[in-house]
Amino acid sequence: MTIIDNTILFVKQQLENAEGGHDWFHIERVYKNALLIAEGEDCDLIVVKLGALLHDIADSKFHGGDETVGPKTARTFLESQNVKEDIILHVIAIIENISFKGGNFEKKFNSKELEIVQDADRLDAIGAIGIARTFNYGGFKNRPLYNPNVQPNMSMNKEEYKNSESPTLNHFYEKLLLLKDKMNTETGKKIAQKRHDFMVTFLSQFYAEWDGQE
Repeated sequence: MTIIDNTILFVKQQLENAEGGHDWFHIERVYKNALLIAEGEDCDLIVVKLGALLHDIADSKFHGGDETVGPKTARTFLESQNVKEDIILHVIAIIENISFKGGNFEKKFNSKELEIVQDADRLDAIGAIGIARTFNYGGFKNRPLYNPNVQPNMSMNKEEYKNSESPTLNHFYEKLLLLKDKMNTETGKKIAQKRHDFMVTFLSQFYAEWDGQE
């Protein structure tokens, strides 16, 4: 068994009972996206694979906002697999810097591998699956679908973003529709445009139905 095989087994076990938008299937989609993007980039493929597989190993949203759980969990696992320290540090840096966090988070680390995994993760947040994940999480948090009286907050800081309880539809404006212009790679940008357009069409249909139009 390779380190990648062992990592897949570990992640499946860790996320066995995870919320539907942050479960193993999310990881698998991000992993596939990362491999696709990596084909056109000069990168360390092992770091990309491990970063994609471990990027959400302990999402802070499900650990009381604690952002240290994911990196610690990843390090413990990678050390158990005798992975080199430089690779462990790179993977942890990816985990620590991948998140959107309201769009006001300044990355403290940059690498081509982070750019690839970040694009791969963001692609899974938009398009048809992004829409499904957004409403799944909104339901998980018992949020209203939409409230015309509650406007999106476009100037949230990191903590406000993490603690927001706004209607699910607001999330499109506070995050999803912003991701197209935050992609790092050419492949990511190309795919993101198509998925972005799908979301715009969805929103148009949503509002028409909300207002009782044909």
